[in-house]
Amino acid sequence: MKISYNWLKRYTDIGRSPEELSELLTDCGLEVEGLERFQSVKGGLKGVVIGEVMSCEKHPNADKLSLTTVDVGGDRLLSVVCGAPNVEAGQKVLVATVGTTLYDGDDHFEVKKTIIRGEKSEGMICAEDELGLGSSHEGIMVLDQDATVGMQACEYFDVEEDYVFEIGLTPNRTDATSHIGVARDVVAVLNASGNQKRKLHNPSVDEFIIDDTSQNIEVEIENPHDCPRFSGISITGVRVAESPMWLKNSLNAIGIRPINNIVDITNFVLMETGQPLHAYDINEIKGGKVVIRKARKGEKFVTLDEIQRELSEDDLMICDVKSGLCIAGVFGGAKSGVTEHTKDIFLESANFNPVSIRKTSRLHGLQTDASFRFERGADPNITVYALKRAACLIRELAGGRIASEIKDAYPVFIENKRIEIKFQNVDRLVGKTIERPLIRSILEDLGIQVLEEHQNGLKLSIPTYKVDVIREADVIEEILRIYGYNNVEIPDVVRSSLSFVVKPDPEKLRNIIADLLSVSGFSEIMNNSLTRSAYVDKSNDYAEENNVNILNPLSSDLNVLRQSMLFGGLETIAFNQNRKISDLKIYEFGRIYQLLPEKSDARLPLKKYFESEYLTVFISGNMYPEDWRNQDRKMDLFDLKAYVRNILIRLGIYNDSLSFTNYSSDQVSEGFSVNIKDRILVHGGKVSSKWIKDFSLKQEVFYAGLNWEFAMALVKDQQITYQEILKYPEVRRDLALLIDNKITFEQLRKLAFQTERKLLKAVNLFDIYEGDKIGPGKKSYALSFILQDEHKTLTDKIIDKAMNRLIKAFEETFQAIIR
Repeated sequence: MKISYNWLKRYTDIGRSPEELSELLTDCGLEVEGLERFQSVKGGLKGVVIGEVMSCEKHPNADKLSLTTVDVGGDRLLSVVCGAPNVEAGQKVLVATVGTTLYDGDDHFEVKKTIIRGEKSEGMICAEDELGLGSSHEGIMVLDQDATVGMQACEYFDVEEDYVFEIGLTPNRTDATSHIGVARDVVAVLNASGNQKRKLHNPSVDEFIIDDTSQNIEVEIENPHDCPRFSGISITGVRVAESPMWLKNSLNAIGIRPINNIVDITNFVLMETGQPLHAYDINEIKGGKVVIRKARKGEKFVTLDEIQRELSEDDLMICDVKSGLCIAGVFGGAKSGVTEHTKDIFLESANFNPVSIRKTSRLHGLQTDASFRFERGADPNITVYALKRAACLIRELAGGRIASEIKDAYPVFIENKRIEIKFQNVDRLVGKTIERPLIRSILEDLGIQVLEEHQNGLKLSIPTYKVDVIREADVIEEILRIYGYNNVEIPDVVRSSLSFVVKPDPEKLRNIIADLLSVSGFSEIMNNSLTRSAYVDKSNDYAEENNVNILNPLSSDLNVLRQSMLFGGLETIAFNQNRKISDLKIYEFGRIYQLLPEKSDARLPLKKYFESEYLTVFISGNMYPEDWRNQDRKMDLFDLKAYVRNILIRLGIYNDSLSFTNYSSDQVSEGFSVNIKDRILVHGGKVSSKWIKDFSLKQEVFYAGLNWEFAMALVKDQQITYQEILKYPEVRRDLALLIDNKITFEQLRKLAFQTERKLLKAVNLFDIYEGDKIGPGKKSYALSFILQDEHKTLTDKIIDKAMNRLIKAFEETFQAIIR
């Protein structure tokens, strides 16, 4: 939000430089993210002076150029070559002297002493577009004869200089969405830190007078819940024209484009008071009545940007007796707005429900200055003041007569909140004792009325513009931010306490696995927990009834909490592949969410919600970067299983009894899972072609999901054990087995460890052969076996005996043939 330094000075005596004020604003919770210098004319006309053309002759070497001598108030006349057709002797003109920088949009150039067609030129006589004073380039700008020679142009045109603060406003600070609101904080901070007592000067509306009641527009609120208050007034005989320079400069400084005097006044009052206003052409209000109602289903409405929008039944509309005039609190209509032909206007100053405005704003993608304030909760008790302020300015700048009473529909008056604070709680939360008179002064400067003061505390009346102040702690926060966090001393005594650390430490373990994957070439991703419900609708693995729906979603793409982390990962892969990054290894720690209706309990409303943390791993593309030394090899399911096995080994969960079993899912084909205690610890596989197509992916993707919370529970039960490094050598023996092609290596490995429990340390598959030489339905596995005795060196006799047991087991169980 942009705040003008010059505007703030209208409401109080600041007495601080813009840089000093930036620090004060940041310290009191209005963080200044940027400070820019603004000039009503770019460059401030620095170096441009008023001169008088003393002589003017034709250039001897150019038909369209003139030789002039110009008096700029110096000790000699300047020779200037001029190409304007209207230059004459005796004119008062604007001269850019040597060294002056002139601007043309973002471009600029410096006026230099030069030779033009053989004649000396010591400056430049300027047209209005060359100085940024207008758009005409038909000739030089000729001033009135009473202009003083040598006078700086910036003084003659009263060029305004300002400083603009870019404030990062937090959503709760509705009271600071205006210049008066920011000035109120400035007054409070300056009074709390100094001896001089400053006051906030709100613009007076004492000149507001009703001239007649010839133009009464009735107001009817059909939906008081979404429109608690609607104030309006009629003004007739206005002259729609260009705004005066001071008003245009004020708006330009904060980035608002001036349009005409009526619209500019409504924008000025909005930025001054924080109350949005809207002006209607009375001739477009049919039936002489304004109705605030909900839109009808399928109703169409053309907004100011000439776009026809289909309205929702939740949209609040400002209408006449026939049709819509404005989307309440968001955007005006194309037909009812003020034009150069408008003579009579109806001025609106209303208050709307923040939830209703936010829904409408998000639905139609309309972010306006009005919706920005209404979404955060505008002050319902300022509407009439803002209306009077705007009416006074309109009568001053556009003429006209106030032709009606103020129509103020306010069904239920919104009272100030009453809060009691105790001084001991202020001292406790602040961390020091603040003088009681200072506390009272701070509150009163913020507009908080002290109803009663007693020895232990204060009874307060909180104004309605303090939307976020609803309890004692909020009042104390207001006191502290004005008093200054930096004024609370750091205590000399350091207090500490022993804290209980959960074993194993989840954060430490998460970092260990993250490091393991990162050094293996993986990149960590972080996706939004919000996703689109359409994914669940297309999946057979999840039910729509288990969706945790967002009541007020930002968009249809973010309307539920995710039930699976697969889809976020696929979105990331698609995003990267569309940018020519196809070799991907990524992982993510995150949570999934489900609604379990069968667990609903009125006494425990949160019981029906389930969430669990998962680790997901995705691989896609080539295993190694493109390089002349490496052969291209696509990552596959076995690579994924290897990464999963490494994770389980690092967690201390993996052992020889674990195996990868088949897993059926809509998400993956060739699926696998690792089960412990009849629960799935890990599941994964090749992402099914259905989802590959749905995400427009160009290659295979492999995915695994680890139930991280289940893994943490298993790690907790693991005991760290140590053993001495074995002294005796290991022995390797190989076998080539001809087996049925349905038999897996995992089955062979498990049988081997069941048969030889004492000596067998490892089994590895190092070759596979399938072909017509061994017959249909068969394959050949080459396995290596590592044998080792912990207490002695193995002899050939012992080794052969162990291998014979393995061979017999393979032959009897799988009808294997030893090749």
